[in-house]
Amino acid sequence: MTTAAPILILASGSKARLRVLRDAGFHPEVVVSGVDETVGAMTTGEAVVVIAERKASTVAERFVEALVLGCDSMLDLDGESLGKPTSQAEIISGWARLAGREVQLFTGHCLIDTRSGGRVRAVASTRIRFGRPTIEELELYAATGEALQMAGGFSIEGRGGPFVESIDGSPTNVMGLSLPHLRSMLADVGVRISDLWTEQ
Repeated sequence: MTTAAPILILASGSKARLRVLRDAGFHPEVVVSGVDETVGAMTTGEAVVVIAERKASTVAERFVEALVLGCDSMLDLDGESLGKPTSQAEIISGWARLAGREVQLFTGHCLIDTRSGGRVRAVASTRIRFGRPTIEELELYAATGEALQMAGGFSIEGRGGPFVESIDGSPTNVMGLSLPHLRSMLADVGVRISDLWTEQ
């Protein structure tokens, strides 16, 4: 008798992360954690893992037969962690600093198997080379509001895609969730990635 695969729960309200999972054959339930995302003096790579685990742990408390995935992304610019911008002015000023630069985006992942209590953490890093959009382009981009939902105020898809020249690393990591890392994490808790594929 085959044991049914546990449900996959995304502990994040990110539309981009949900889209990445759905495009890869998953159909997770979404449960937003609502946790405090502030951290103390940490590197960007450390901070994203701490926040991802905080998200996953909070949601995992509500389920007994699930795989709960928490993620958090931040851009590291000269040692400064950049999360989601809060205004159009911040989008424009942030891009002014990023233009022509190559920086790293970090995404922390935490997967909790509530059946066994197994817990796996991982951080993915992707190097991003930014173009040099004009002030007019940035103002028009900022006015769309799209960047307010993205770490560092950008993505490789959508209206910001033309302003990113190249990346080195997992493409889906730039959208908030590294699928290669997820595959390895699932294997660590004894789950094949294909077990979670759905027809939906």
